Amino acid sequence: MRAADQYHVGLVVDDPEAERRQLSELLGYAWADVITATVEVWLPAGARDVTFSFAYSRTTPRLEVVQAVPGTPWEPVAGSGIHHLGFWSDDFDGDVADLERRGYAREAAAVGPDGRPMFAFYRGATGPRIELVPTASRPFLEQLWS
Repeated sequence: MRAADQYHVGLVVDDPEAERRQLSELLGYAWADVITATVEVWLPAGARDVTFSFAYSRTTPRLEVVQAVPGTPWEPVAGSGIHHLGFWSDDFDGDVADLERRGYAREAAAVGPDGRPMFAFYRGATGPRIELVPTASRPFLEQLWS
């Protein structure tokens, strides 16, 4: 992973509509459509279907505002509100191994219907989570932002 591969900052909030409105009014952010999807996610307690509702900003630097999901890693973070830093990964398995070697613990992960990774969330002793997303997903996400 490299700093240049970071493509968004994730905010997990209880009221995403209000958060997006505030960011628009305060900073001029424009938003892509809200996406809602249910995904089977690996969690430490076992696999679980999680319904996500989120929107990416069209404006850069890119933000992702996610509806909180109680009982999962997608709960609001006190203080700054920064939940995760999202990175493209050209070498998903290698980046996962590097994070784990550095003491990061896997909090959640999902694979697509084709068996390839969709995302993985890792948590270190300090700082925000790291989300890895395979670079192969980039065209799909960029289409959402256009």
